[in-house]
Amino acid sequence: MAAQDGADVVVRTAEADDVPAVCRFGATHVAAHYAPILGPEGARAQVRQWWGDAYVGRAVADGVVLVAERAGELAGVAQHGRLGDDHVVWKLYVHPDHRGTGLGPRLLRAVADRLPPDADRLWVEHVAANVRAGAFYEREGFTVQRVETHPSGDDRHAVVWRSRPLRA
Repeated sequence: MAAQDGADVVVRTAEADDVPAVCRFGATHVAAHYAPILGPEGARAQVRQWWGDAYVGRAVADGVVLVAERAGELAGVAQHGRLGDDHVVWKLYVHPDHRGTGLGPRLLRAVADRLPPDADRLWVEHVAANVRAGAFYEREGFTVQRVETHPSGDDRHAVVWRSRPLRA
């Protein structure tokens, strides 16, 4: 899968037939991304908890997963949902070959476009040690609102919550 300008990438709502591919995407790319951040076991735990058939299947059935595909292959995945009254991006991952092509911002726009008209903010969360995610969200206008300490006390594993307004 070679990086291109992204014009041939289709972003759409995931369907039940996409669940195995989304799970494979997580097992392959998310585990590799998080291993240096959380360690191999921490990365495997992330995949088990958030990228397994049951979890992904429920999220797809709820209509909250978007996939970006090029020539039948996944180029990215996004998942959104609610935390109380807040609209949250729970997942936003771009295949390494498609980073830097504008697909990440495109997935964020696709999530925002799906939200109700009265939604005024979009939230994201990421692990503090995921510096790449922090830089991306900052470029996209998200500002840090709070940082939650990890139960281990390890600052690298703290959860950083950011938000940005949806309307000017």
